[in-house]
Amino acid sequence: MTETRTVAVTGASRGLGAEIALELARRGLTVGCLSRKGIGPEEEPVPDELAGRMINLACDVNDPESGAAALAALVETTGGLHALVNNAGIHKEGRSESFSPAEFAEVLNTNAVGLFAMCQSAYPHMIASGGGVIVNIGSHYDKIGVKYTAAYCASKAAVGAITRCLGVEWARKGIRVVDVAPGFTLTNLNRSHMDNERFRSFIEKAIPRGTPGEAWEVARFVGSIVADDIPFLNGETFYIDGGQAVAN
Repeated sequence: MTETRTVAVTGASRGLGAEIALELARRGLTVGCLSRKGIGPEEEPVPDELAGRMINLACDVNDPESGAAALAALVETTGGLHALVNNAGIHKEGRSESFSPAEFAEVLNTNAVGLFAMCQSAYPHMIASGGGVIVNIGSHYDKIGVKYTAAYCASKAAVGAITRCLGVEWARKGIRVVDVAPGFTLTNLNRSHMDNERFRSFIEKAIPRGTPGEAWEVARFVGSIVADDIPFLNGETFYIDGGQAVAN
């Protein structure tokens, strides 16, 4: 067991993944920032006091060998792995009657199969560290019907199912698995959506507080799950959508 707990975050270069990585570093964890480029958060300079806690590693979640190698390198550097945040994912839209099966498979391969492979790669390291927690980033799209997003919705429903199965299967090994499912959350990748008057009006009506989520809000929730280490918290999907689902 290392003196400082180590967490790996996939898709840590931009958007929600970068915010989660920074939040975990603020909480004193050593953070493996996994991304295709392997250069860590890209959108803003990382404060010096956090940079020392962040280890940047190249990782493509679509390549199981790449994911396994990144986690092995992180463990070799830090001495252990205590948490994994599966954030990497893609979103593609298209009319279902013409959306190609190849594109459908691409979304599922990245968001569900890649996530499952990362869980598998983390398993032996967490066993060696005496247990840990896996936080899968899902979506509230897992339970609603949304036009043109059949592949994405299916992939996030799969994330919930994988979470439940692994949570049950690995509990006695000291490994807990949870699913954090955000509603519409602003990042630098999607902030321009709010410039569309029709979309902005929908969000203002759909979310009780009248505004979408911010990346720091989801990151803080993920940070509390990882840093506070609550042993009885396992197998569930936690929706963080500002009350949108219950209001509609």
